[in-house]
Amino acid sequence: VQQASGGGLGQAGGSLRLSCAISGRGFWWYVMGWFRQAPGKEREFVGGIIRSVGTTDYADSVKGRFTISRDNGKNTVYLQMNSLKLEDTAVYYCAARTRYSSSLSDKDFEYDLWGQGTLVTVSS
Repeated sequence: VQQASGGGLGQAGGSLRLSCAISGRGFWWYVMGWFRQAPGKEREFVGGIIRSVGTTDYADSVKGRFTISRDNGKNTVYLQMNSLKLEDTAVYYCAARTRYSSSLSDKDFEYDLWGQGTLVTVSS
């Protein structure tokens, strides 16, 4: 089971940090992705991290502003969002790939375990 938290109201230019806590005995994930879905739009890839080596990748729209990290001891992945823009308003989801992979995909069908979303609203 995993849950995303930390959403809420942020100001343009400000910061928010989302957390994705993964729980459950024997649960293992290889890649964690963050996705978002804005009202009236399709879900899109935000970024992701490979658990074993910490390699990250980001969508161009957030590159340089968002940072993904993980704490393997706490089994938690973070999405640090800086320099927020109005267009960052969306429901954010964390998604785990529990099947082995050494690469980071931006395709949502590559991820098999999804948390419930958390709403991020950016105001001016």
